[in-house]
Amino acid sequence: MEATTVISNKDKFIALNESKSSVLKNSWANEIEAAIAAFTTFELPTTRHEEWKYTRTTRLANENWKWSESLENSGLSNTIIEDLNAARIVFINGNLSLADSSFNNAIGCTISVNENIAASDIAQINVAPATNVFEAFQRTNTSAAISIRVEKNTAAETPLHIVHLITDNESISTPAIFIHLGTGATLEVTESFHGNENTKGLTIRGLYAHVGTNARLEYNKIQAEKDEQFHISLDNVRVENDGYSNFNTLTIDGGWVRNDLRIDLNGQNIEAHLSGFYLPRNKQLVDNHTKVDHMYPHCMSNELYKGILFDQSTGVFNGKVYVRKDAQKTNAYQTNSNILASDDATMNTKPELEIYADDVKCSHGTTTGQLDEQAMFYLRARGMSPDSARKLLTTAFINDVLNKVENKIVRQHVIDALVQKGLLYI
Repeated sequence: MEATTVISNKDKFIALNESKSSVLKNSWANEIEAAIAAFTTFELPTTRHEEWKYTRTTRLANENWKWSESLENSGLSNTIIEDLNAARIVFINGNLSLADSSFNNAIGCTISVNENIAASDIAQINVAPATNVFEAFQRTNTSAAISIRVEKNTAAETPLHIVHLITDNESISTPAIFIHLGTGATLEVTESFHGNENTKGLTIRGLYAHVGTNARLEYNKIQAEKDEQFHISLDNVRVENDGYSNFNTLTIDGGWVRNDLRIDLNGQNIEAHLSGFYLPRNKQLVDNHTKVDHMYPHCMSNELYKGILFDQSTGVFNGKVYVRKDAQKTNAYQTNSNILASDDATMNTKPELEIYADDVKCSHGTTTGQLDEQAMFYLRARGMSPDSARKLLTTAFINDVLNKVENKIVRQHVIDALVQKGLLYI
C-alpha cells in the first residue's frame, strides 16, 4: 500500500508563493527579500496564537486557491457610488484593470501603477517589517499595486474610489496600495471590496500610508463581499507632527473577514480617529484587530467600534493602545459595543491599554448585550412590527459610527446598501 503524502496548510501557501512573482520585484526588492525570508519562519496562525485566539485560519487554508489573470468584470456596475465623481482604480481578481479604471481626472495627486512605481515612492513611506505569515505572503506575491502621492501643501480635489472585485472562482488577490501625503497635503479615499455570488475568493490586501506633517487623510473602507469569500486587510498608517487621520472600517458583508489596522503616531499634536461597524449574519466571522502607538506627547486617538451579530455569526474585537514613556499629555479613548441579536451569536472582545507615561487621560470600555426590551416594547406599542422595531434600533445603535464618514455621498451609499439588505430602517 502506497504511503499518503500529507500536504499541510502552509505547504499550499508555499506552493502559491513559489508560483508568483511580485509586480514590485524591482522597486521594492529589499523588502521582498526580507519578506521571503520571514515567510519561511512564520507559522500559519492557529488559535494557540494570542492574536488569532478566536479566529481559525483552517477554513481559508484548506481551499485550493489559484492565481488568476482574469479581468472578467461582471458585477462591476454594482460597485459604483452614484454622484461621488471620484477617480476610480479597479482591481479584478487581484489584477489592475486599466480598462475599467479612470484616474486621469485625479486632480492634485500623482498615481503610478505596478512596475512604474518608483522605489523612492515606497521608501518615503518607510514600511515596517512583516510581522506574520500573511503580511510576508502579500509582500512576496503582490499581484498588483498603486502608488498615490499628494505633494506638499496640495489638496487632492478629486476623491479616489479604489474598487476590488472577485469574479473568478477560487482566485487569490494580493494587491498593495501605497499612499504618501506631503506636508500640508489632504486626500480622501474610499476603498470597497466586492465579489460575485457563488464565487470563492481570498483577498490579502496591504495598505501602506504615510501622512506627513500637518497633512490630512480621510479613509473609508467598505467591505461588501459574499459568504464564500475570505478577506484579510493589512492596514498600516504612520502619521507625523500635527497630522490628522480618520479611518472608517464598514463591514456590511463577507464570509470570513479579518482587519488588522495599525496606526503609529510618529510626532506631536496628532489626531487619529478609528471607527467601524460590523453586522455579520449566518455563520459569518468578522475580526477587527487594532493597534494605536502613541510615541510622542500631546496626541489624541479616539476609537469606536460597534457590532450587531445575527444568527450563528461570530465577532472579534481586539484593540490595543500603547502609550510610550515619553508620550505625556496623551488622550486615548477606546470603546467597543455589541448587540447579540441571536442566542447563537458569539462575541469575543478585548480592549487593551498599555501605558508607560504618567500624565495621560486614557480610557477603554466594552459592552455586549441584547436589544433593549423596553425600547422594543415602546416601539411595538406604537404600531411597529417586530422587524421594523429591530431595524430602527439597529439604525440608532450604529448611527454614531455612520456619522464618522464625513463624505455625505459615501455615507448615504453605505446606508442604502444596509437598507437594501434589510438591516436598517430609514
